[in-house]
Amino acid sequence: MSQKIKVGGIIQNDQLASISVLAVKDRPGIAAAVLNALGQRGINVQFVVQIIDQQSQAQMVLGVERKDLPASIEAIEAIRAEVQPEAVTTRADVASVAIFGPDFRERPGIAGQMFRALAERGINILAISTSISTVNCLIELARLREALAAIQEQFDLP
Repeated sequence: MSQKIKVGGIIQNDQLASISVLAVKDRPGIAAAVLNALGQRGINVQFVVQIIDQQSQAQMVLGVERKDLPASIEAIEAIRAEVQPEAVTTRADVASVAIFGPDFRERPGIAGQMFRALAERGINILAISTSISTVNCLIELARLREALAAIQEQFDLP
């Protein structure tokens, strides 16, 4: 194995649920409508990723505290007519796991190494969200302990 890349640490949350707002016609204001509806109910969205597919439809995955899932569903249902998703699906048994570090900008391949470590243990990634200093993903809650072990083996942690 090559030399381990040093990272600043691991962030995890084992109290999450995911909400997928699927097949929404792409237009300005969709993310604003969904996130404002949740925010107005005091729901903190800890994970968000949105893409526009080849059919010009938005696909959005959100991570909220598991305890907030019922209120989150109510908030999204309240704006269903405005947003017009083909489907809204939920999953109450997810966790987020992330690595962070100050020099990720200068270190190509960090995300690939993290995801390879998870794949080698058969851990499926449900969604990915990254920033210049963080690589974050949602996984099945039942696999969190294994995911943490895989990441600890792969990287040089403080």
